[in-house]
Amino acid sequence: MKIFIAGASGAIGSHLVAQLVARGHEVVGTTRSAGKTGALRALGAEPVVLDALDPEAVAGAVARAEPEVIVHQLTALAGPTDFRHAKRMAAATNRLRTEGTDHLLAAARAVGVRRFVAQSNASWMQRTGGPVADESGRIEPDPPADLAEGVAALRHLEDAVTGIGWAEGIAIRYGGFYGPGTGLEDQPDATMAELIRKRKFPIVGGGDGVWSLVHITDAASATVAAIERGKPGIYHVADDEPAPARDVLSALARALGAKPPRRVPAWLVRLVAGQAPVHMMTRACGISSEKIKHELGWTPRYPSWRTGFTEGLR
Repeated sequence: MKIFIAGASGAIGSHLVAQLVARGHEVVGTTRSAGKTGALRALGAEPVVLDALDPEAVAGAVARAEPEVIVHQLTALAGPTDFRHAKRMAAATNRLRTEGTDHLLAAARAVGVRRFVAQSNASWMQRTGGPVADESGRIEPDPPADLAEGVAALRHLEDAVTGIGWAEGIAIRYGGFYGPGTGLEDQPDATMAELIRKRKFPIVGGGDGVWSLVHITDAASATVAAIERGKPGIYHVADDEPAPARDVLSALARALGAKPPRRVPAWLVRLVAGQAPVHMMTRACGISSEKIKHELGWTPRYPSWRTGFTEGLR
């Protein structure tokens, strides 16, 4: 198939390009930076420099590509991991999940795309009835004020993509990414790994929030399965071991050769950084990926973050 990937130079995008090309697909991949076109070309994609918030530019790029499938992997989450930058990156990502989604859907409809696959995430799932949710679970309907805009953007993306009637719309709620290119990897310039090494990524409160993770190459292979044979609707993509945040962070510190993470009271983090990190550490809900395994035959290479941390961080 001919596949148009918006956000092809991002954390998952480059892995996705490589896997699709290896399977014989023709890939057009977008990037915001002209400096990344060479890397995309080396992976086998036809690169396009694109501002996804410019509707005319998006329409033109999609019309020239004439793809059968569009894959929406646009975020603005690369860069320094600190609170000041995080707020700016979150705001930019929210626009890509609202305006960017709408521009891509309009362009897709104009050229008769038959399948549209988009990146959502499971970070803000509503926690009801247990610590792990399947695809029938909802994104948090009543988030704290500092989460409201981001949660609304995710809801907009999911509703817009899965609600299209003229093509097959698929939203993928991913667990947390780790591995090469994610910032959570065993490399000197890996931003999140460096915070953990410096003990600047603490366990908040009891660390009871349940995290679901997925190695970046497994996230890409699940996306390939959805592109090739997915059914309209939502898929969850994560490994088989949702676990408390305190266990994940402690094991990650050991894997990186760091001291154990510090512990910080929830009230203090709420005072300094707001409710979002407190929610993530104390209230987060894990996800089950049984649907995509059963329907599409997807099997993760790293079924547990425990082996992923020891074998897959490089």
